Amino acid sequence: MFRSKRSALVRRLWKCRAGCDNNNDDGEPGETEADLELKTTSQSIFKRLKDRQLELLVQALESKGGAISSCVLLAKGDLRLGRRTVCPRVVLCQLFRWPDLRHSYELKPLTFCCDHARNQGNDDSLICCNPFHLSRVCGPESPPPPYSQLPMDTYQLEAPDTGPQESTETGASNTAFTHHNYTDLKDSHCASQPIHWCNVAYWELRSRVGRLYQVNHQSANIFQELPHGDGLCLGLLDRECRTESVIRTRTKIGYGVTISREQDGVWAYNRSNHAMFVNSPTLDTPNSRTLSVWKVSPGYSIRIFDYEKSELLRRTRNPELMDGPYDPNSVRISFVKGWGPCYSRQFVTSCPCWIEIIFNLPR
Repeated sequence: MFRSKRSALVRRLWKCRAGCDNNNDDGEPGETEADLELKTTSQSIFKRLKDRQLELLVQALESKGGAISSCVLLAKGDLRLGRRTVCPRVVLCQLFRWPDLRHSYELKPLTFCCDHARNQGNDDSLICCNPFHLSRVCGPESPPPPYSQLPMDTYQLEAPDTGPQESTETGASNTAFTHHNYTDLKDSHCASQPIHWCNVAYWELRSRVGRLYQVNHQSANIFQELPHGDGLCLGLLDRECRTESVIRTRTKIGYGVTISREQDGVWAYNRSNHAMFVNSPTLDTPNSRTLSVWKVSPGYSIRIFDYEKSELLRRTRNPELMDGPYDPNSVRISFVKGWGPCYSRQFVTSCPCWIEIIFNLPR
């Protein structure tokens, strides 16, 4: 009975592998030697896991990260995969999420993973191998390069006056970044004051929908639909008139994005099945009249705001290069649709669904 249950769990796991059509439990006729090596190594990892760990892994994989899942812990130690040795988490991430993954340094534990706490200074002999507790890093420290270069967005937007603060896109700055050194700033953004560390505004084209959403906890989810979890649910924000492009885009947002405030800045994790596009002042080229837009693929994380770099930019920024309204503490993320020279959409205000994150930095 117990062996039958375990075999059933392993079969369910195998159906969750990346690129699987769920109709073939065994290997496909076109399997390469590398595929067979990955399969053999994966099976050896499954044997190390207890039944309860297999169940947790199945829950995480079948929900594609939508369900709240626990860490799946294994003892640290590399495994042989072909002619190289790899970490167990790399093997499982290759199998279930990113077949092209090669190194563990490409992975970043999410804030709710126990490995995230260990990375802050605590070490342990165990490592979490839940593929949906990890993301791949995208950013200046890790290619690909900026997705596009585009002119500064100077559109005036239509925002409801229901919120307590004006969006930076209306031309009025949400917060003032005054003279604080980085040490003060770092202490402030990790402290309990101010109560909320950022506001999130949701936009459809040039119109803001709903009130500003205040983020008080370390992380927040912004999503269209999510099986379990809390945060800003865009599906609950009603609007009388929506264009067809907005309606289509909203159906693709899915699990959306998670933003998290961490020791080295603010990160955004793309939880949806479609790309998102990011513009941030700390990702831009300093003293440039253009904005850099980064394409973030599903499952990737990017550091969207660097507190230390923001302070440095404040000290060195040339005001003469700023065309129109500009807030150095505002980040914009467009769901599904990009903007810039590669598209007919030259400005973020032409994107069907996007959010603006306004950081509440010390005055």
